[in-house]
Amino acid sequence: MAIILGIESSCDETSAAVCIDGKIGSNIIANQTIHEKYGGVVPELASRAHQQNIIPVVETAIATAGIHKKDIDAVAFTRGPGLLGSLIVGTAFAKSFALARNLPLIDINHMQAHILAHFIDDNKPEFPFLCLTVSGGHTQIVLVKDYFDMEVVGQTNDDAAGEAFDKTAKILELPYPGGPLIDKYAREGNPTFAFPEPQIPGYDFSFSGLKTAILYFIRDKRKVDEDFVKNNMADICASVQHRIVTILLNKVIKAARDHNIDQVAIAGGVSANSGLRTALTETAAQRGWKVFIPKFEYCTDNAAMIAIAGYYKYLAGDFTGQDAAPLARMRM
Repeated sequence: MAIILGIESSCDETSAAVCIDGKIGSNIIANQTIHEKYGGVVPELASRAHQQNIIPVVETAIATAGIHKKDIDAVAFTRGPGLLGSLIVGTAFAKSFALARNLPLIDINHMQAHILAHFIDDNKPEFPFLCLTVSGGHTQIVLVKDYFDMEVVGQTNDDAAGEAFDKTAKILELPYPGGPLIDKYAREGNPTFAFPEPQIPGYDFSFSGLKTAILYFIRDKRKVDEDFVKNNMADICASVQHRIVTILLNKVIKAARDHNIDQVAIAGGVSANSGLRTALTETAAQRGWKVFIPKFEYCTDNAAMIAIAGYYKYLAGDFTGQDAAPLARMRM
């Protein structure tokens, strides 16, 4: 039996999880509300909050899983990508815990972990499959050939899809985090306003132009009617969400066709978006795909995905040393 302690601290969630023989025994997440008044994550405040949260979060994860510290076989931690200060806290804790108990260390690529979250539950994809990983910092189409054999076939040339949601929310003067609020309003509206789709060759994305188009659209409408946003919030959000989702899925459709893939998954924080989940399900039905959508608790940053990735690395004997340093940028 292999018991893996997973540590996640790449951004503003402090999380710890326990994986017992490939099954998640606990997944504890401490969110940081301090960033709300700033309208975005403040890196220095995030790292300080991680320092406060990490010990109680780990203790709770171990207790919830019904194990003792002496039962743990290895410690897996997010090495990158992410905010460097936040990563330092998680990395330092994982290394100290492992050193104190003479346990092997397992470093995990945060983006690979999002994809491997699909192997937590019983409905697992088969290799090869495509995974659309979408978050506030990343937008990628990944060809997944094996647990740790992944090829990024498409990615954003500038901004991420999650950032497009968040920046739109700021333009609409919605509180942080704004992405989920756009999703909420979108469910009550209709995509009546047309926003442009970038014409980027291949499987790559671009969202900077879309953000600019939304900014100018709202600015011009407010010049004529200062209450335009308030009176049309639902339809604006539905229109923005519709365009972002179609941009994402049009690229996935092309990649799936060109690579002859009929298994498609989504991962990352934006995979919690109801519009994306619904559109992917409908597209899968039309095209005969088998689709994989993670539970909401495994969409945002969490340690369960770190623990399950650590479990597969543990089985492969793929360990790292105490000299492992966190990496703000880390290749797939």
